[in-house]
Amino acid sequence: MQNSARYLIFFQYIGTKYSGVVSVAHCQPGKTGVQDHLKEALQKLKPLDPVSVFVSSRTDKGVHALSNSAHFDLQRRHNKPPFTEDILIQALNYNLGTEQIRVTRAHLVSSDFHARYHAQSRTYVYRIALGCGSNTPLPLTEECLLWGLRNKELDVGAMREAAALLVGTHDFSTFAANSHETVPKNPVKTMDMVSIQPGDSFAKSHFHREMPLLELTFRSKSFLYKQVRRMTGVLVAVGQGRLSVSKIADLLEARDTHAFPKNFVAPTCGLFLTNVDYKESDLQYSEQLLSTDSAKD
Repeated sequence: MQNSARYLIFFQYIGTKYSGVVSVAHCQPGKTGVQDHLKEALQKLKPLDPVSVFVSSRTDKGVHALSNSAHFDLQRRHNKPPFTEDILIQALNYNLGTEQIRVTRAHLVSSDFHARYHAQSRTYVYRIALGCGSNTPLPLTEECLLWGLRNKELDVGAMREAAALLVGTHDFSTFAANSHETVPKNPVKTMDMVSIQPGDSFAKSHFHREMPLLELTFRSKSFLYKQVRRMTGVLVAVGQGRLSVSKIADLLEARDTHAFPKNFVAPTCGLFLTNVDYKESDLQYSEQLLSTDSAKD
């Protein structure tokens, strides 16, 4: 029908209070995923049928997103035309209320578009602060938004040497935690980027002491369960001198999740999904529709 439309939305969230991005089963009262709140916001638009939301990238409890994405089909009642992208963004953010979730962009897409399978790449950034001890608390604006280490410095050169070993196509079985998926994912992934650069605090100009930050950036078409946090954990251990660069090569070669050293997984708080990338042609569907309609006229 003409008033049915498929949308792709991009959205942000602070993941601290949510049980991850995906919906939580009804048998777990008091817990909600970001997806639950998006579905609730969509139902308040009074669609003709219940709306299913398909999220592109799963994130765990405590992990944040500056740009995750999802698609859904929305059909309005009484044969009303589809919402424009701008109106949809405004309506969803209004319905989300005080939740720490915000829709930033919306695109009309083709009926065969899928947010997960059409994604070209995903980028994660892990934020680390140095020199954080019991007497040096984090600024309030950074609470639960980074990993605070007691170390005043890390051997960044060694970390970059180790990171270079992770770039390219490898079997990342060692860096994948066991998941509950019925069909195991292919452990062979291609890491397009693993970089380590200085970062900035949100409170840089308004805090009483200098707080060095590092940002570890990872980009790939897809990732295994907890892969980014495992890679971050061992890279930090290299920077601390607890693991050698050659040990990272050994872990890759092992291809065994049980070979991963215990207690080396980075916490969720510093991890951000920062980008899900698509072909530009997928995002220009509404413009293509306008062109088609103009040609008919």
